[in-house]
Amino acid sequence: MKKLSFIALAALAMISCGNTYRAQQINLSSTNDSVNYALGLVNGSQVKMYQMAGDTSDKAIAEFIDALQRGYDGKVEELSEVATIGRNIGQSVKDFETKGLVGQAAWQLNEKLFFQGLVNGLLQDTTMMTPDDARQYFQTQYQAVAAMANDSVEVKVAKPIKGKCGKKANVLALNTQIDSINYAFGAMNGDEIRMYVLAQDSTGEDFEELIQAVNTGLKSKVKNPQLVAMGENIGKTIKQQEADGLVGVPQLITDFELIKQGFINGMYGFDGVMPVAMAGDYIQTTIANLQFGENKAAGEKFLAENALKEGVVVTESGLQYEVLKMGKGPKPTATDRVKVHYHGTLIDGTVFDSSVERGEPITFGLNQVIAGWTEGVQLMPVGSKFRFYIPQELGYGAREAGTIPAYSTLIFEVELLGIEK
Repeated sequence: MKKLSFIALAALAMISCGNTYRAQQINLSSTNDSVNYALGLVNGSQVKMYQMAGDTSDKAIAEFIDALQRGYDGKVEELSEVATIGRNIGQSVKDFETKGLVGQAAWQLNEKLFFQGLVNGLLQDTTMMTPDDARQYFQTQYQAVAAMANDSVEVKVAKPIKGKCGKKANVLALNTQIDSINYAFGAMNGDEIRMYVLAQDSTGEDFEELIQAVNTGLKSKVKNPQLVAMGENIGKTIKQQEADGLVGVPQLITDFELIKQGFINGMYGFDGVMPVAMAGDYIQTTIANLQFGENKAAGEKFLAENALKEGVVVTESGLQYEVLKMGKGPKPTATDRVKVHYHGTLIDGTVFDSSVERGEPITFGLNQVIAGWTEGVQLMPVGSKFRFYIPQELGYGAREAGTIPAYSTLIFEVELLGIEK
């Protein structure tokens, strides 16, 4: 389905924000507790930063947390695709009442004209304006106002002109530029909805459902529809993950109350339990330890045994290498670009990357790769071929990298072909 101009992507339900939530200190008595809390904390912080548009009022946070709880409890109203779109249109238009049409403060919303444009577009009535004319007119006006965006003149949105969305095509007077913008925006969106949502509506039932849902959306008391939809969807996702373990890790048991308090603390910017800055790394490291702890131990055992082999050199960092062929050229520095052929495997022999197999060498900056490569290649004169045994902490650590599991010890055979200054 083509993305429409102002339609959110999730079903929304009317809510009442009677609850009050507060940031608070809590005790985390286990790793499981800490992961649940950290998951909420880091996501709550992200919601605050990217979705709340600076509104971290008690009411805004309560709307989101109520929606999160409702999604987790399975109390989200399930709507058809058509009704979802209609509800979202209504709620988005309601948002225009305070922000101006499509967020332009100077464009006072006229619901009556907008909705008549929507209906006329749905019914293919071109008496007032064709869809192409509507698109061109709106885009021209939007570009003109966008070009003035740097002007620091503050425009207060006037009280919107309201009107219920009817079901019949009609002709209304367009007396001002703002009238025409409202109508054009409705007409062009109505035409898109007709083509991409109501294309199979041979009975008119979908049209009726859409119009009813638009008017229902207008009556919603939701202050931030997109934020509420996100909360509901996250709540549903958390519930769905319970069967397989939190974030798909069987060893982690979901504790929704801890996740919820993490969200609250994150949205209020409360670092008393755990700093937000460390929450993401804590989650990643903990999950990697649970999932790949055996891989880490196997790598450590391999390196300990390998270090005792004849010809293997161990550096202060823990990097191990063997000289397969010693060249006579210059050695690169950490900021040089080098041209190499390489063949990379895990300790069990699994090949994860190989320029040799591709038949084409690669050029890169030594300060742009994992630490084991940066250190190791600087030991090589041009023309050399070394085998490197790279501990996980000099590789990708707790991160998975493509087909490389977290905490993997890496083995590379590297031939240094040249240095490019």
